[in-house]
Amino acid sequence: MKFLLTSSGICNPSISDALVDLLGKPIAESTALFIPTAVYPFPGGAERAWKAVHGPASIPLSQLGWKSLGILELTALPTIREENWVPAVREADALLVWGGDVLYLTYWLRQSGLADLLPSLTDTVYVGVSAGSIAVTPYNCDAEFDLGFVPDGSDMAQDADRALGLVDFTLYPHLNHPDMEDTALSDIQKWASGIPVPTYAIDDNTAIKVVDGTVDVVSEGDWRLINP
Repeated sequence: MKFLLTSSGICNPSISDALVDLLGKPIAESTALFIPTAVYPFPGGAERAWKAVHGPASIPLSQLGWKSLGILELTALPTIREENWVPAVREADALLVWGGDVLYLTYWLRQSGLADLLPSLTDTVYVGVSAGSIAVTPYNCDAEFDLGFVPDGSDMAQDADRALGLVDFTLYPHLNHPDMEDTALSDIQKWASGIPVPTYAIDDNTAIKVVDGTVDVVSEGDWRLINP
């Protein structure tokens, strides 16, 4: 796949230009599927999912003027015949993967079968926001936080610190965010010191673009590469 891994959506011209470049055509001529699944474990998750699609564009993603936009709900896919959802995924120009709980998202990416399908989508652009970006890396930087939302008796907590590993680096979004005390560079460096792959710490005006394994940083803000 082609990846555009953001901290806070398509929030500035540089990231918007990167998305258009990956699509190979204007957004207005492109189709997308929006995946809200990661936000449901949080209090008010249903309302948050609705606002992500229809609300104010504080994190611009679904409201960019797509030619068509559909909802892909991962928790529903195991109950649907594959021939009724896989073609829609293959035909979409972009998959828009919302933020929230990384552990919940990666669990349902696997359970739904979408994780197995993703590597075959060579022409599709995977656009992640926060948790949606972390999910395709090898390691979940939010594992400790996410464990607090696992239902009693669920097997979801197994390997909570591991994500899908579709790229060969990990990602820590919201660098130096004033409302997120664990996003100070020193805290991120401490976490990254135990990770055997490079870590990109990115703020909300930065994204990571990946094509055929080649990584480019797209930024109008601040970022750091932390090597193991």
